[in-house]
Amino acid sequence: MAATKMILDLDTGVDDALALALAICDPRVDLIGVIASYGNTLVETAAQNTLNLLQLLGATDVPVYLGASHSSTTDHFDVMPISQAIHGDQGVGNLLLTTATRKVETTNGIQFLVDMAHKYQDELIYVPTGPLTNMAKALEIDPEIAHLIGNTTLMGGALTVPGNVTPFTEANINQDPQAADKVFTTQENLTMVGLDVTLRTLLTKKDTQLWRELGTKAGTAYADLMDFYIEAYDRLDIDHRGAALHDPLAVAVAIDPSYVVTIPLNMRVTYDKDTHDYGRTIGDRQRLLDPTTTNVAVGVNAKRFVRDFMDFMISVLKA
Repeated sequence: MAATKMILDLDTGVDDALALALAICDPRVDLIGVIASYGNTLVETAAQNTLNLLQLLGATDVPVYLGASHSSTTDHFDVMPISQAIHGDQGVGNLLLTTATRKVETTNGIQFLVDMAHKYQDELIYVPTGPLTNMAKALEIDPEIAHLIGNTTLMGGALTVPGNVTPFTEANINQDPQAADKVFTTQENLTMVGLDVTLRTLLTKKDTQLWRELGTKAGTAYADLMDFYIEAYDRLDIDHRGAALHDPLAVAVAIDPSYVVTIPLNMRVTYDKDTHDYGRTIGDRQRLLDPTTTNVAVGVNAKRFVRDFMDFMISVLKA
């Protein structure tokens, strides 16, 4: 069992499902739990999707916990129509997955993160691929985890490219900019894997056909899942060349940072609705001279990453 422990924080849609599979099959990390979040779907649906996928992949030993059901500034959450168009009505490309026998854990996911931060400290990798509400709440409960967690690698933000919600706002950050600002300005050992790099890592139906040809239940399901995503990218004019591997790249970078080129930059997230400066991930002017706690990925070896990702996926889907 790997000494390095990983916790995923997923709003389980299509690319989250890919990230989950990658974390399961990479022998360099031990996936000790998944925290569900709202985002691509409702938190309860995200948790059930995760349990169903874990069962499909033969990883029923991994526990799933419920995290926040809405942002830090609202009292409810409604799934955005664009999320349903990209990820399907239930987040997994409208696939009918077998319902898992394992249930969601009774422990709250935010408390689970705090507890594991104290237990594993530098050996813990935390990878949130949705809104940062769970991390922000964990920091409120116990500010000490800001320097306990060995590595926090998040999927979100856009520094050198336009956003995908507004000209400068990325979808995960847009869900809860206040929470994101708390994480960016507080959490140490933070790496942002945003649209700057994820949009360069594309998968096509030529790739998913290799999964389908494995002839396994998991291979067919994941090929159907990803094909839905690729078709959505094409139909919605997001990218006609393929679909981006947003969340899997974050997992890969958390394990092997050499996939990307980063710049050190203390950052913050704007949330001023009056001026419409809302959800922008940008350098923190107040901390520019402070010791740097955040690295931002601005370049990626896309060819190497996609090749390695496909190798890992084939290994987990053929079982």
